[in-house]
Amino acid sequence: MPKELSIPNDFQKIIKDLLGNESDSFFEALLTPSPPSVRPNPSKNFQLTNTSKIPWTQFGKYLNERPLFTLDPSLHAGAYYVQEPSSMFLEKALTHSVDLKQPLRVLDLCAAPGGKSTHLLSLLHPNSLLVSNETIRTRANILSENIQKWGYANAIVTNNDPTHFSKLNGLFDLIVVDAPCSGEGLFRKDNDTLDKWSPANVNLCAMRQRRILKDIWPALKQDGILIFSTCTYNTQEDEETMEWLSQTGDCEFLNIPIEENWGVVETKLKNTIGYRFYPHKAKGEGFFISVVRKKEPVSPLRMHTRQVLGEKCKNEEVKLWLKDPALFRYVVNKGVITAVPEIHYELITFLSDRLSVIQFGISLATDKHGKLVPEHNAALSIHLNKSNFATIALSREQAISYLRKETIEIDTKEKGFALLIYEENPLGWVNLLPHRMNNLYPSNWRIRMKPD
Repeated sequence: MPKELSIPNDFQKIIKDLLGNESDSFFEALLTPSPPSVRPNPSKNFQLTNTSKIPWTQFGKYLNERPLFTLDPSLHAGAYYVQEPSSMFLEKALTHSVDLKQPLRVLDLCAAPGGKSTHLLSLLHPNSLLVSNETIRTRANILSENIQKWGYANAIVTNNDPTHFSKLNGLFDLIVVDAPCSGEGLFRKDNDTLDKWSPANVNLCAMRQRRILKDIWPALKQDGILIFSTCTYNTQEDEETMEWLSQTGDCEFLNIPIEENWGVVETKLKNTIGYRFYPHKAKGEGFFISVVRKKEPVSPLRMHTRQVLGEKCKNEEVKLWLKDPALFRYVVNKGVITAVPEIHYELITFLSDRLSVIQFGISLATDKHGKLVPEHNAALSIHLNKSNFATIALSREQAISYLRKETIEIDTKEKGFALLIYEENPLGWVNLLPHRMNNLYPSNWRIRMKPD
């Protein structure tokens, strides 16, 4: 094998046991660059050139070269998500296991930074509800930012341990667990992961995964679908964890149709079925995924709560801010007016009473003595009625300055709050005053990289 990477002997043995004569090709692939790829937001404007299609997803595209994403305003507008191509195979798993034309209750358990959650939102029926959860608070804040940028109202972001979902008996039609793992599939682009790898850590990750699956299994309804994935290769964290699940709960494993030229490998262990991506076979990073249908019956959950999400909003003006105002209920909580999807109001209220909810609905505005100060979340929402606001189109240079939270020169006679647009997508708000401009971009979101 090549000598440029210091690969632990124990990991070399894992790969040789899995691949045999192909192992040299695998290790050589670790020395090649990772293929850059993005997944456009189908509800926003984004034009791509010099790309090729990722075959297992209708949205994802390979890029011919890796741009400087941080300095692309379209990324910050939520027009696309930078995502590793193998992980987009989630779409193929979904389309062959659930009816995406029906409203679903979905839990993305280990969701940060948001790749799979934003992908789910692009695929799910608009009357579905996605609970996007992250256990670590700092990562949950990043997740919330990316969900807001994507712009869909039918998602709530939570910050909970898997144990907190154990009592939500049969609530979810679909649960996605992109489990914490030893990260073997990331070795070629993350040397820190390679340096931290050890058999002991593999064992620790496998035990953690099984605890997580045990905790959330009761929350999946009978005949509901669990999609389990890792970015690792070893069977202990992949097939053996799935075999453990088959011994723990009554379930069946589902096949996913694959094409031979994709390079995806179907794997089996006893009753389990999984799909593995190797970098020398498929154009992507290391990845494993398995689809499980739960067969055992679940006691029905009674949803009772005395909690309310906020006082009823009496300001009728704010309803003009959305394209379909009748689809939402408007509440005021801590001075912020939020539009909550009417169809999910009771369920979101119930979940807010039992989980640590960071974000729900669309934060529209803060009511300051009758004056509506727009919230950034509203600017990025796909439900925003842009025709209700003064809008100003920005150049790339102006947009980057805005994202750096700098003062920008705008040639306009408009006064008051205005919506800034970059390539047809809203970026955020400014307040235009007689002799100055207030940049309302969130301080904790601003980019610090200097423009090229």
